[in-house]
Amino acid sequence: MNLSRLLAARAAAQKPITVGVIGAGKFGAMFLAMAARSPGIHVAVIADLSPARARENLARIGWSAEQSAAPSLDDALRTRATHLTENAALVNDPRIEVVVESTGNPAAGIAHALAAIAARQHIVMVNVEADVLAGPLLAKKAAAAGCVYSMAYGDQPALVCEMVDTLRAMGMPIIAAGKGTKYLPAFHESTPETVWGHYGLTPEAAAAGGMNPQMFNSFLDGTKSGIEMAAIANATGLTPPEDGLSFPPVGVQDLPHVFRPREVGGHLARKGVVEVISSLERDARPVVGDLRWGVYAVFEGETDYIRRCFSEYGVHTDGTGHYAALWRPYHLIGLELGVSVASAALRREPTGCGDAWRGDVAATAKRDLKAGEILDGEGGSMAWGKCVPAARSRAEGLLPIGLAHGVRLLRDVPRGAMLRQSDVALDDGALAVRIRREMETTFTDS
Repeated sequence: MNLSRLLAARAAAQKPITVGVIGAGKFGAMFLAMAARSPGIHVAVIADLSPARARENLARIGWSAEQSAAPSLDDALRTRATHLTENAALVNDPRIEVVVESTGNPAAGIAHALAAIAARQHIVMVNVEADVLAGPLLAKKAAAAGCVYSMAYGDQPALVCEMVDTLRAMGMPIIAAGKGTKYLPAFHESTPETVWGHYGLTPEAAAAGGMNPQMFNSFLDGTKSGIEMAAIANATGLTPPEDGLSFPPVGVQDLPHVFRPREVGGHLARKGVVEVISSLERDARPVVGDLRWGVYAVFEGETDYIRRCFSEYGVHTDGTGHYAALWRPYHLIGLELGVSVASAALRREPTGCGDAWRGDVAATAKRDLKAGEILDGEGGSMAWGKCVPAARSRAEGLLPIGLAHGVRLLRDVPRGAMLRQSDVALDDGALAVRIRREMETTFTDS
């Protein structure tokens, strides 16, 4: 609760936190909009594969042309302006304290994280795709190097981790935690060609808005939800359901009723799980009191006295008073990311961080796949990502969705089946493949 004071102190001392941002897309741009308003943070360098697009985004969020006109990093650090470059290696200058990785590309994210660790820089990993592919290992390497590896505050996984941590610090057992989304079972087979109809948009309107159909399809087909729940599992010790998320339609008023054990009338086979709730009933009617944009946690009052306190102070519980819920209706995405930057640099503490491999996201066939086809990755037309326990992924040799791009199928895979690593021709020399396999061998007892 003292981050704003610590930031103000750095600003007063004329020593703002120096930040390098890799990827100036939507999330990165939202952070940059707020960083410009925080004198305790100085974004000294932005690396993006398309500087022209990055400049357009900066203009859209209100940056003047002069703010990103520093001709070099030296000039940026001297004048408190920002240097814009295609060269991500410039971000690893020792004068940069915190690296924000927001590319969304899992292979690139792993490479950028390793470069930051080698440079002894703190890393805020907006790139949850990379985090789920190998985050616990990257966090372990960062800790060994004396730097912080952190989830991105403002994204739902970090907000869930905060809620879980707060409740546990109080002594409350967590029954379930997760987020809301728009979901119907048919969405699992959505493709970039069909996605806009589900959002009520025409392809032309989406294109005019600069919307990426594959990225939006990842949100719709369940992949992004699976990735985020796996990240929460890895950071909190909660576990995914054995056969994947079930996306029950639940309004906030019913959270403690639904997320309690089956033996007392609830949905859960066991306590301590991650789950995503749908804002749509299965017949596509809106859920009353939906949590589409928010996060939640359900917890248990273990004694009569604690339960009486719930009642006395209006805590939302189930009918028995045993199970209670907290929720937050919105997340502000990149607008909140400065919390992670400040926490890493000033407290040396992550806003969520995987400490074990507990959840994985397995590529699952959207249709019958044929040998010889080339997988098109997250949000594509061929596979979606199902969140399962890491123990199952390890035992069955499942193919993580983060490695399901640009690889050739070696055999047919039927619709609805989870792919195995042996089903595709992985490049054993690729960095992402090597790091993933190192994680699998490092965390053998998660």
